[in-house]
Amino acid sequence: MVDLSGLNPQQREAAKTLRGPVLILAGAGTGKTSMLTHRVAHMVATGIAPQNILAVTFTNKAAREMKQRVAKLLPPRRSKEEGWPTICTFHSLCMRILRRHIEQLGYKRNFVIYDESEQLGVVRKILSAITGPDTKVDPCEVQSLLSRIKNGSAMSEGDGTSKVADMAAHIRRRYDSALKACNAVDFDDLLVLTLKLFAEHPQVLAECRDRYQWVMVDEYQDTNAVQFDLVRSLAVEHRNLCAVGDDDQSIYGWRGAQISNLLDFEKDFPEAKVIKLEQNYRSTTCILEAANAVIAHNPRRRPKRLWSRNGMGEKIRLQAFENEEVEARTVVEEIEFHRIAKRIPWREHAILFRTNMQARPLEAALRTAGVRYHLIGGQSFFDRREIRDFLAYLKTFINPNDDVSMLRIANVPARGLSDVTMERLLAASQERKCSVWHAMEQEAVRAEMAPRTRLAVEGFLALINKWREVLSQPAASLAQWANQWLAEIDYAAELCRGEKDATVGENRLRNLKDLVATMDGADLSAPLDRLSGFLEDMTLGADRESEKEEAGDAVTLITTHSCKGLEYPHVFVVGVEEGLLPHSRSKVEGTLDEERRLFYVALTRAMKTLTVTHCLARKKYGQPILCHPSSFLKDLPPEWVEDWEKLGRQPVPVDAGKNLFAAMRESLE
Repeated sequence: MVDLSGLNPQQREAAKTLRGPVLILAGAGTGKTSMLTHRVAHMVATGIAPQNILAVTFTNKAAREMKQRVAKLLPPRRSKEEGWPTICTFHSLCMRILRRHIEQLGYKRNFVIYDESEQLGVVRKILSAITGPDTKVDPCEVQSLLSRIKNGSAMSEGDGTSKVADMAAHIRRRYDSALKACNAVDFDDLLVLTLKLFAEHPQVLAECRDRYQWVMVDEYQDTNAVQFDLVRSLAVEHRNLCAVGDDDQSIYGWRGAQISNLLDFEKDFPEAKVIKLEQNYRSTTCILEAANAVIAHNPRRRPKRLWSRNGMGEKIRLQAFENEEVEARTVVEEIEFHRIAKRIPWREHAILFRTNMQARPLEAALRTAGVRYHLIGGQSFFDRREIRDFLAYLKTFINPNDDVSMLRIANVPARGLSDVTMERLLAASQERKCSVWHAMEQEAVRAEMAPRTRLAVEGFLALINKWREVLSQPAASLAQWANQWLAEIDYAAELCRGEKDATVGENRLRNLKDLVATMDGADLSAPLDRLSGFLEDMTLGADRESEKEEAGDAVTLITTHSCKGLEYPHVFVVGVEEGLLPHSRSKVEGTLDEERRLFYVALTRAMKTLTVTHCLARKKYGQPILCHPSSFLKDLPPEWVEDWEKLGRQPVPVDAGKNLFAAMRESLE
């Protein structure tokens, strides 16, 4: 049996409640992951077949952590055939299902998943074809609304103008067709198409229900309408559903999350048992009392009160600054004081802010002070459109039968291979059970096309074959070869054409030129082998970038939306002002409660010390604009807060001063 003695009474009850629906309200820092992993192990120990257990998380990182911890609790598998619990994200689960059954929806099994930059490229392409030069529609806004439409989210007043909403609805079919033409889906499609499979092919749903007889969903408060339907479809018959979440940490309404899924859990499962986890293992009592007081002002919530045995701790420090530069400089000075005088490394500090634009003065201050930092959320070099296009071309030159790469660049730049044409070629390849390239090569397939389309296909075949032939010449320079075919297709014009700001296009072109310049090294092997090696290095480089979660000894810069689930010993929450937190849009959109939950999440990231700051003025277009402290600051109980500026004017006790100077002297030595 699994040892549950290390769990507290409420965690133990949650781990042992296996039959029927159960809602576990797990407050911030209450040992939720430990409870969940012990619950999975306990299920197996009581005789439930591991392969019948499904645990769904929202991030790959959370899934990896849960897998590792479950593996330590379960006995090792005796063979590969022996079952194992499925622990994955919603998207990974749906991808597994679609890889097995998507052909029933007219796709090929080797479909590719478009990320946000690729989706945006498709939206831009469609908008440029249907709107005139005088029509100004933000492609990013259209893409965002497309996602919300797919996820079944109701539109609110703040979701963009009716013009943009109408445009998103108008291009929905063309957008889906464009993706299908490339045998591609987006992240929303993974869920939407799985639901479509369940609805149109009941045998697929029956197979999944039979497989996943015990379902657990982490972060249940973050589920949207489609995810809720998926969970309900799987669990409505066996009803062994364990939903784990915290309504006080529901901060993703802007991307479709529905807090009502958690608040109204008993409406869908009236027989559900509700268990609260309230003992916090992360923070001090001072931090928790302040956080409890803030969130208590939200009217619609499940009542709970976090408590801790970690001691009272230091009071929350609150300070106002003249502007964002002074704010950033002072925060960095405090971090350096911690490092030098108290031996607290950089990695134990995090600076939290509401919007990405607030990072600029912080980065400048950190650089000036020579402090290493890690900015979470920056775009990877390998996610840029020009790099993805370039690598897809290289992969096509090496292997034209690589459908994923070939379909990406077949009409980049536009050469008459429309989405309709590519969709027909994709269908032809499915009928003939061959690659799309091979279907293009077949005279019988091209004979069915209109003359202009046939010429476009033949021109593309000739282009790829021509530059593949150059690669067979022993002395070919890869950089020279790449520059020549890039010039022939006029890719530079393609990059600049889609950008309103000319400098953005120039920067994209510079990125590409810098990459091309690295293609030729000391390797004297055949050009094709060198190109394969170059691509392998690029793939490894992309993998390394994706794994940059641990930044070593560095201060973390992170938005309040990105910090959920994380914890840091020393936290600075900056820019807590009206218009930032709460955001100016919240009054229009009616999301003030969600903004308060966002502040609550920021507060509960802190383990030992918490500092909250705001500015009296902040620059906008180079001009200082007066700022007002956030209304949320009034919710902080005065007995748990101290004024940082007043504290700085108080004399330091003699013994404390001696200890600080001794620590500083020792660090310098």
